[in-house]
Parts: sequence; structure tokens; C-alpha cells
Amino acid sequence: MIYTVNSNDTIYSISERFGIPSFQLISDNGLDPLLPLVKGQSLLILKASETYSVRPGDTVYSIAAATGITVYELWQNNPILMGESNLIPGQTLVIKREQTPLRPILTSGYAYTYIDDSQLRATLPYLTYLSVFPYGVTAEGAVIPPEGPERLVNAAKSYSAVPLLSLTSLTEEGVFSSELVNAILQSEELTDRVIASTRDTVIAEGFGGVDMDFEFIDPSLAEAYAAFVNKLKAALGEGYTVFADLAPKTYSAQPGLLYEGHSYPLLGNAADYLFLMTYEWGYMYGPPLAVSPIANVRSVVEYAVSEITSSKLLLGMPSYGYDWPLPFIKGETKADSLSPENAVLLAERTGSEILYDTEYESPYFYYSKNGTDHVVWFQDARSADRLSRLCDLFGMGGIGIWNVMRAFPQLYTVISSNYSIIKLT
Repeated sequence: MIYTVNSNDTIYSISERFGIPSFQLISDNGLDPLLPLVKGQSLLILKASETYSVRPGDTVYSIAAATGITVYELWQNNPILMGESNLIPGQTLVIKREQTPLRPILTSGYAYTYIDDSQLRATLPYLTYLSVFPYGVTAEGAVIPPEGPERLVNAAKSYSAVPLLSLTSLTEEGVFSSELVNAILQSEELTDRVIASTRDTVIAEGFGGVDMDFEFIDPSLAEAYAAFVNKLKAALGEGYTVFADLAPKTYSAQPGLLYEGHSYPLLGNAADYLFLMTYEWGYMYGPPLAVSPIANVRSVVEYAVSEITSSKLLLGMPSYGYDWPLPFIKGETKADSLSPENAVLLAERTGSEILYDTEYESPYFYYSKNGTDHVVWFQDARSADRLSRLCDLFGMGGIGIWNVMRAFPQLYTVISSNYSIIKLT
């Protein structure tokens, strides 16, 4: 159940109303018990069917073994643990929830190498794959690594998540380049260099595969790009996984440089899994709008499953929102990105009521600062739940998150409540 906060509601009054411990309401929703709730804020109401009281000497591993669940399920059912082993005698942990998951799915998430350690540990119990972003390419075909990827690779493996090298068409200056990707795809020699460099890096740095994110490809090279992915998969060989990221198309001949170089059927055949980039309808330089309006997302999924085996598809879900100053002026207005948690904190600080658009299935609110009006569109438990259920409705293989850099406990609670998360190692 998802509850919408009313005036005068508190954590404790809601806990009493629904018969759940306040610690569980706080844990599942990532709440700060010292802060008031916000009118219109959404809260997950999840009841436990089995709990455990921590004893001196207990560890997360001993508790998991004694109760017949995995340590990852223990972490998933208790977000307050943040993926760590710090237990307090007398602490109550949720072992099983009343809600039965719909089915097992794969999950993936993207992280830059500067992700905070605590955020990384809190997220990894929920992930099948961790894509380390971004690896670029030089004009000579050499892979450009980010700084310090080994920390993420090692952390992923310690949580039984498969680390993927996220290979992008980013230049040494950090921008997506049509010129670069087109040059690679038009030259067999350059293609071979990039693939060889990628393969060597994957092996040397201990990755379990590659996540391909080549964007803004010339339409005439769509077939060449799919052939590149196919050749990369062959070069890596057995035991490695190849993802391809797909621009959010709703039909085959959709115009635009972002879309035309991505052939859904060809890439669907070439890669093991396809990540749908179903977000950024509301974006930094665009007019105020939900980041992932559900009707737009659904249209992309409907087209994708018509071209690609549904079990190979991962639904892209955003973990952020935007704050726009008003009025919006095209070419001038720039929104600020913010986490869902910070969006709720902003609403609380400004005394704003959180509203919910049932067409977009997304929350938003208005506030004023220094004489300027603002509107914030973000994600919450309701929007995460509506989006995540498309995965089951269309028989998709799983859910991917862009990105895992900032806290959004409700998203992970929703996913792990609706589905069983597959761990491959």
C-alpha cells in the first residue's frame, strides 16, 4: 500500500493507524524521524510476516543463515542497515514481508567512480549488474578509463553484483561525439582497435561484461553499430555479458540523430540485454515536465516488445527530478537536478504541498525563492511503483536505474517488494 500524507500526520500516527512499527516505516521510506512529514508526501506501507530480534554476537550472515534467507534479502528488507553489518542488540529486523513478489527480475544501475562509499554499499544489495560509467574512446581507438574504477569493481563483486564496463562515445573532453562514433563505425581497423582495447580492459580490470552506450550515430551506420556490438560480444566470448542502451523510440523510423542510429531489431539480436533509456522527457534545458511520464514510457515499451524478445529488455527508471525557475524561457532557462529525498526536504523547508499528476503518474510542487517562482517534478513511491509494474505487464527481463549516485530508498524498496532480485554470482 502507498499512503499519501495529510495535514497533521506524523510517523507515529501513521504507524498506529496501519499497525506497523515506526522503525519499519522510517526504514522503508528513508525518513528522518526528526523532520515533519509533508502534506502530499507518499509513504510505503509494508507489513512484515516475520521479524527477528538481534542478539549479542549476531551478524547479518548468521541471521540470514538461521532464518533461511540470503544476506541480500536481509539487506533489502531492512534498508536502514545500508548494506552494512552494523547491528544493535535488541534491534528488530524484517525477515519476510507479507507481500509476495511478482517474479524474479534482473536489475542494473549506473555509477560514476566518485560515488560515495556508503551510497554504493546501500545500493549494491539491490543490483544484479553495476555499470561503471563512463569509459570513453580516443580517436585512435584506445579506451579512456575513468579514475579509480577498481573500487567499484571490487565492491560490486563483494555484493554478488556483476560489474560492467560502460563503453560510451564520449571524447577525452567528456562529450558525446557523433564524429568520433561515426569514424569508429566506418573504419574496420578502428573498430577492431576499440574492440581489442575494450576486451583487454575488461579482462585486466575484472569486469563481467560491457554496457554499450554509443549515441548520436549517423542513421546510415545503424547496421554497422549492431555489427560492432555483435563483434564485441564474440571477442569477449563465453562468460561475459553485453548490454546495449537504446534511445527511447516509439516507432522504427522515428526521426532525430539520437534515435535513427539505434535499430531495435538489429541491436536486439546482437546484445544479451537492452537497456531502454525511458527518461528525460523533462530535462535540464527543456520545459517543466515529469522526467518519465508513464504514457510516454509505455509507448516506448510497446514498440520495444514488438521488435525485441521482452525478456531481454530492462526498463530504465530515473532516480532524480528537476527544479525549474518560472517562467520557462526556451534557450535561457536551466533546471537544477535534485534527488527525490532532497525534493521532499525542499517542499518541507518551503512549506509546499506535494501534488500528484495522475496523467503523468508523477509528483510535483511549487515554491517561491527570492521573488522567483519554481516548479519541481521528481519521483516518489507512487511513480516508482507505477513504472516498475510495466516490467511485469510486458514480461520484461528487469529494471535498470539511471543512476545510483544519490539516495532514493523508496525506489529500491518498491523494486524489492514487487520483485525478487536475481543475483548471478
